[in-house]
Amino acid sequence: MKSTDRLLFGIVIGSVVLVAAALVVALTRAEPTYKSDDTPEGVAHNYLFALQREELDRAYLYISPSIKNYPVSASQFSDLVMQNHWIIGSDVEDTVRLHVDSSKNTGRLATVYVRETRFSPRGLFSGGQDTQTFRMHLQIEAGEWKIRNGERYWLHCLQERDGCQ
Repeated sequence: MKSTDRLLFGIVIGSVVLVAAALVVALTRAEPTYKSDDTPEGVAHNYLFALQREELDRAYLYISPSIKNYPVSASQFSDLVMQNHWIIGSDVEDTVRLHVDSSKNTGRLATVYVRETRFSPRGLFSGGQDTQTFRMHLQIEAGEWKIRNGERYWLHCLQERDGCQ
């Protein structure tokens, strides 16, 4: 066998091994799931996960009833999210990954830091990845953690004087 044939054979075998390894990693990765509701991190994760899955009735359960313009029902919350989908949702061309990084807990109040990584198709030689960190503020109400506001994935009109229109 010539040395060029061996080199080509090595490249083909190496490529097959890389493709097989990529398939194994992709197929064995765990599906995201809901977490326990007994920590601020778990509540923030579950709220964001419910929004991403468009399970708005479940997302409604995580917001604080003590906010100024609390929606009186899950249906009203769903309507508000649908009317303001650009605030809560993601762009059609982008893929978004949300990850709870850390939190600061001061007893009855907590701040949860969430990392948002947005992957965008921008072209052949561009990375197409943008990462930002935002905060969500939670408090304990009736023994449960509830979200009282957030910098992203939150309807700010829930706290404004005029409410949501």
